[in-house]
Amino acid sequence: MGNPEKLNARREAGILNARQRLDCLLDEESFNEFGLFATSHRPEMREKTPADGKIAGFGRVNGRPVAVVSNDFTVLGASSSVINGKKMKHIRDVAASRGMPMVCLGESAGARMPDRMGASGRAILGQDPVEFRRCREMPLVSALLGDCYGSSTWYACMSDFTVMRKGATMAVASSRVTSIAINQTVDPEELGGWRLHTEKTGLVDYAEASDEEALAVVKRYLSYMPQHQGEAPPTADSPIRPDNADDAILDLLPESRSQVYDSRKIVAAIVDHDSVFEMKPRFGRSIVTALARIGGRVVGVIANNPMVRGGSIDVDAMRKATSFIVHCDSFNIPLVFLVDQPGFLIGVDGEKRWAPGRIMNWMNALSLVTVPRIAITLRKNYGQAYLNMGGGRNSDVSAAWPSADYGFMDPRVGVNVLHGLKREDDPERFDQLANEISNDSSAYALAALFESHSVLDPRDTSRFIASALDIHCGGPTKGVGRHHLANWPTSF
Repeated sequence: MGNPEKLNARREAGILNARQRLDCLLDEESFNEFGLFATSHRPEMREKTPADGKIAGFGRVNGRPVAVVSNDFTVLGASSSVINGKKMKHIRDVAASRGMPMVCLGESAGARMPDRMGASGRAILGQDPVEFRRCREMPLVSALLGDCYGSSTWYACMSDFTVMRKGATMAVASSRVTSIAINQTVDPEELGGWRLHTEKTGLVDYAEASDEEALAVVKRYLSYMPQHQGEAPPTADSPIRPDNADDAILDLLPESRSQVYDSRKIVAAIVDHDSVFEMKPRFGRSIVTALARIGGRVVGVIANNPMVRGGSIDVDAMRKATSFIVHCDSFNIPLVFLVDQPGFLIGVDGEKRWAPGRIMNWMNALSLVTVPRIAITLRKNYGQAYLNMGGGRNSDVSAAWPSADYGFMDPRVGVNVLHGLKREDDPERFDQLANEISNDSSAYALAALFESHSVLDPRDTSRFIASALDIHCGGPTKGVGRHHLANWPTSF
């Protein structure tokens, strides 16, 4: 690695070095390094570039093989060069062809200078024409553990899951370079800090306080994932459900249609105990996306959350849902929709941010899904979003709680739209018309048309989903889909 002064400085700051990070991530004595003796191709830099700034190889996480690249910032800022680029390509190609996840431990200064300058510098770029092609042959994971520019940023943006240490940054170029380019002072946190990427851009799933905590999150994510796209996710022993788990569901959904609640509590009550792993929890918060287990099987849950904007689906939530659908279908994870939404959040801001296009992106992705899709309507299921949340033929199994409402809009609003009547004008007639609209939109009305397969006692939801998974995850495919979404853009 780099000189003792640099390593000591990291130690005093409480930040792990590149090899300590590997020790933290991988099973003990499982690391098999490739490229230990690689150095810069420039003769004058060979003694200054041990491992050429990127430590690469293969190891195990909880007994399962993984490919890893750990950037060594103490060696020329882990800057990208000819030789370490060859190392990364080798590790990536082996991971894709031999079927194992790849984990990138990011901290890098971007392109190495003067290597990338002038005509000769241009000549070493783009020698791998498929470096940035993402076909999701295997899970790709990034941990952003310091200043991340260049390759660390690019690989994070291609990753299926990204975690960030608080205090790290991710951007196209450093705040110093950016300040010079735009001739104004730029704060690193504002440019590419954890709040920006977990709350505004959605490019980062989690932010943790330390390297150790970030790497623990990586391990947990991998525990839900198959090794590659050609196998189903790993199953776990189905835990015994607590005696009061099913009954608790009845207390979680308010009787009043207009009262909000936290749908994450309902998700936790339906799935196996302590199995929820939420993705992008700080982004697009009117929708919850989470990996979990039901009966020991991994599922991907998409749940509307009335605690945020009453469950109205905004542009960020659209992006989040679409990204999660792509993720689950690419890695053979069945989708479970828990629906309670009043429609899409409409307004000028949403239109400026491509709301119609985002809605159709979601529908396009959903129409290409080949993993099982199960939709359970808990309460409101209005408008076009009915289709986006698995309505019609967009799910393989659909059911509803008795509280479900399949109207095009809230009945009270519907009375005003259809009849031009406000409640204060004629309360008795208004209530009569509202009841008529509600009855026509009930769970039983849709089940009578066989557009819903069952009306469930909410306490039976977990068993119903587990039974549906038994039906739809077996057979000749053994739970492996056709991966029509495998090359869907990772960020858009």
